[in-house]
Amino acid sequence: MAGTEEENQTEITEFHLMGFVGLGDLQFLPFCLFLLIYLVTMVGNILIILLVVTDPHLHTPMYFFLGNLSCLETCYSSNILPMMLANLLYGGRKKISVTGCIMQYYFTALLAASECFLLAAMSYDRYVAICKPLHYTTLMNDRVCLQHIAGSWFSGSVLMSIVLYLMYQLKFCGPSEINHFVCDLNPILKLACSDTHLIELVTILLSVVCILPFFLTLASYIYIIYNLMRMASVSGRKKAFSTCSSHLMVVSIFYGSIMIVYMLPKTDRLREINKVLSLFYTILTPLFNPMIYSLRNREVKEAFKKGVAKLCTMKRMHLCNSL
Repeated sequence: MAGTEEENQTEITEFHLMGFVGLGDLQFLPFCLFLLIYLVTMVGNILIILLVVTDPHLHTPMYFFLGNLSCLETCYSSNILPMMLANLLYGGRKKISVTGCIMQYYFTALLAASECFLLAAMSYDRYVAICKPLHYTTLMNDRVCLQHIAGSWFSGSVLMSIVLYLMYQLKFCGPSEINHFVCDLNPILKLACSDTHLIELVTILLSVVCILPFFLTLASYIYIIYNLMRMASVSGRKKAFSTCSSHLMVVSIFYGSIMIVYMLPKTDRLREINKVLSLFYTILTPLFNPMIYSLRNREVKEAFKKGVAKLCTMKRMHLCNSL
């Protein structure tokens, strides 16, 4: 009887992203706020990418990883914020196809998993630079850096492709409302009318794999702090700590917000809290990254000043030639 009932149900082809439906007529205010966040995020991360590519002084492993992180954050924001902005314009009733929703989750999870591995590679770079400075050029040469970057993207892609395949086997018979601003796994599985035990088990196993980079990052910073405390030079200790503190802040915000969101019980009472906390790793982390690195990094600020001065000089020369 259960199988016959499931077959008689009509399979839906669209979801409704509810977003922040409780705001009513105040939807315009968060729309303006998130539009500003999106523009600042894009400008900040693209600016870091341009600085890393154009300034020879930033052609080092640390800034190579930073440029790739900014590229990843640009893709991450572009995958989430435009849909959120459209949802706010539609008053929390934005339609999205089932395939489109699954693909949005896939790219969100792929980029998040890739960032886990990339942050681990960045922490290893700081570990080698501080704890093994004499071997730095050998251990972190161009080939090794490229392998770390390629490995980060490849690992995220392979892990999430398994989940993508399993999600395409699901059937959705209604209801069609997702009480979230983004297509996330738990709200999607809640709407499935087919068995989800396998995909839930697989995602738990993959989550364990994705948490391994966190422990590698944690181990790297334990060694870094241990070696910093042993430094005789106070100025050297401050310089080394300043170099890695920016990365540590990014790691804390990213992992902290994700762990809180996914460790909270999945109850209706905590659903709105979960939605707000999700803003930290989906929206605010890509915004904070360029700010943290640019405001706390002397080399990035100097590269930006030289870039602005070069543009001003080129503009003056163009005006003089036109006259």
